[in-house]
This record gives sequence, structure tokens and C-alpha cells, in this order.
Amino acid sequence: MITIEQINTYITKIPPAPDALKKTLLHLNNENLSRAASAAQEDNALSSYLKTLVNSPIYGFSNVISDIPQMFGVLGVPRSQQVVYNYMLSLLSPDKWKLFKLNKTTFHNLQSDLSVHWQKILTHLKIIDPHIQSSISLLPATIIVSEALFCENIEDVNQLRSVNPIDLNSILQRLCNVNLFDLCQMIAEKWDMGVSTSQIIQASSGLKPSENKNINILGKWMHLLLFYILSKPKYVEAGLNDFIDFQIDYVEDIYDDFSKVMDIS
Repeated sequence: MITIEQINTYITKIPPAPDALKKTLLHLNNENLSRAASAAQEDNALSSYLKTLVNSPIYGFSNVISDIPQMFGVLGVPRSQQVVYNYMLSLLSPDKWKLFKLNKTTFHNLQSDLSVHWQKILTHLKIIDPHIQSSISLLPATIIVSEALFCENIEDVNQLRSVNPIDLNSILQRLCNVNLFDLCQMIAEKWDMGVSTSQIIQASSGLKPSENKNINILGKWMHLLLFYILSKPKYVEAGLNDFIDFQIDYVEDIYDDFSKVMDIS
């Protein structure tokens, strides 16, 4: 059994925070885009990451954006904050993945896929909230922590998987007495994302609906999004789809709307 203390040891590594990164997030939390852009420009690696990410095809901007203040201005506070969280995770992600069949590129693509599609959902729902926007970054963060926990206990993981076809979330529960969404909540609390974000994360499991109607709606949309993204062939091959047990009854009432927003034919 992996103790909560061991899990907290991994979580304390999230996020690595150079001074420029701390200042960027601080100014974004205060909704000061100009100061956030100035701070981001102090970190060459962060600036390079932002330019590469924002000018990638998935964002769909017609012109190349190379100016950081312009970039933050186009993205706005919520998406800028989300992009910076994604950068922090790119620093923490393993150089070589052992359990999951991932690399820097596929992990980067996962972050982008989740971020862009979550933005579509929040735009559809007319929600502008930096913490809710950034909440989708918690799944990639949890995958990094899970990789570390599983690899340090790889014999136990392999033994559990050899007995019967057990999903990774169940293995996480048996080894750590927490599941994927519990880990997400722990990271959300470390990042001071607020109580509502933790509640949305738990609702997104499809197993712990919230009594708050608005939070429950966001949980349903996130549950569908996680299942939709992790069911893509490249993430199935990476072994990530084992984490989400699709709860169709939970999301049945929004499935048609979700299909329209995602343009699923």
C-alpha cells in the first residue's frame, strides 16, 4: 500500500516554479495581462513554449503570433493561465515514460487536445473563470504522478494486471486507496484552485455527482470530454483510456449537445 505521505511527496514536486514562472502566474491570478507578459518574457524557455503552442494548428490562428503581450491579449486571462500550467507540466513530465506509451510530443498533444476542447465547452456554456479553465490541466498532472507511483511499484502493478484485466484506476485505488479523481483534487488544492474546482473534478468521475446543479453540469461535460479524448487511437495505444470508466447514464442528458460542440457526426 502506498501511503498518503508518499503521494504528497510526489505532489509537492508540482509545479516546478522558477521566479519568472511564479511572477507570471501571480499577475495572471490578479488578471494583469501586461505584467504577466513581461514576467513571461524573462524566461526564454517559457516564451519559446508559448510561441510554439499558440501557433500550433490546434489553436487555429491564421497569422503567426510571436509577441508575448499580443499572445496573452488574444488568449485572455483564463486561457493564458491554462497555457502556463501546461508549461509547468511539460517541465515535470518524464524524459522517458515507462508505464504509459508516451513521449514529449504525445504528452504535449494530450495537453493541447484537452485545453482546446475544454475551451470550446466553456465558450458554449458562456463560462469565463480562470480556475475552471485551468482545471482541465489536472488530468495530465495526475497522469505524471500516476506514472511515478506505478513505476516505483511496478511489480505490484504487473501482478495485479496479470490476475485479471483490471483497469489502471482500480489499481491506483488498491495501491494508494485513492483514485485518479482524488489525486486531481489533491493537486487542485495544492494549486489553490478553489473548492468548486475540486468539486467539478470529483463530479467528472461520473461516480460522485454534486448536489450543486452548476457544478454537476460541468462535471458531466468534463466526464464526456475525458472519455472522448482518451478514446482517440493514439491515447488508447498509450494506455490512458484505462483510467476512465464511461458512465453513460450520468451524461445522457447532455450527450447530443456535446456531440454538436465537438462536431461529432
